[in-house]
Amino acid sequence: MATKTDSGNGRAPFGVSIPALLVLLFLHIPIWIIFLYAFTTDEAAYTFPLPGFTLQWIGAALQRTDFWEALWLSVRVAAMATGAALVLGTLAAAAVHRSRFFGRETVSLLLLLPIALPGIVTGIALRSTMGMAEIPFSYWTIVIGHATFCVVTVYNNVLARFRRTSWSQVEASMDLGANGFQTFRYILLPYLGTAMLAGAILAFALSFDEIIVTTFTAGQQQTLPIWIFSQMFRPRDRPITNVVAIFVVLITALPILFAHRLTQKADDTTGVMKAE
Repeated sequence: MATKTDSGNGRAPFGVSIPALLVLLFLHIPIWIIFLYAFTTDEAAYTFPLPGFTLQWIGAALQRTDFWEALWLSVRVAAMATGAALVLGTLAAAAVHRSRFFGRETVSLLLLLPIALPGIVTGIALRSTMGMAEIPFSYWTIVIGHATFCVVTVYNNVLARFRRTSWSQVEASMDLGANGFQTFRYILLPYLGTAMLAGAILAFALSFDEIIVTTFTAGQQQTLPIWIFSQMFRPRDRPITNVVAIFVVLITALPILFAHRLTQKADDTTGVMKAE
């Protein structure tokens, strides 16, 4: 007979709840401070309590042409890097899952290295390689740099979905005369689609707020994170910087939450399919 415990009734032990709460506060209080000081009337200092409340900095941020240029560059880079990661990551996951070849585990490790290594190591390696190849730093060098670690998010999501998907329906489709493209389109894609979408959303969010690798591959161009960093040395622009930081939090956090919920729902659906 099962006994009723704290974990059985859905309540975490007190000794676990308090440290978890402290960690959450440590992580999120700085973000709320940024939100708070985006509406202060004091443009040069962080004083508490706030001397006043104003919405003027939102309008001031939206009127900055340099902000819009940096935002548009970040969006274009993130979209292109995500597209490349979606294709390469999906193909790599299919190859690693379905094929048995020499060096298979090495290939998997090499795909994971760019996100496992410190960003500064990846950035220095990319800059050195581009310098030796005499590739001028431009929009495309930023895309290449971001794609190296964006591939990992798509690869991990799609590979995990491959491992949870029953292959009997694929074999049945091929037995009934469907070619490889038809089998992928009508059988695999409906089950891989949510994993690919979740991986793409995470890749876009990672690329959009990347600063370390971008610093080494951007040359004279400014993506939004680099623009925000440069604004930190202008004390009178702090409220505007805080407003832009709010935009970045919303642009990156909301898609990540959506991808998390999408992955959870899709895993439930895949589990039912595999059971059948």
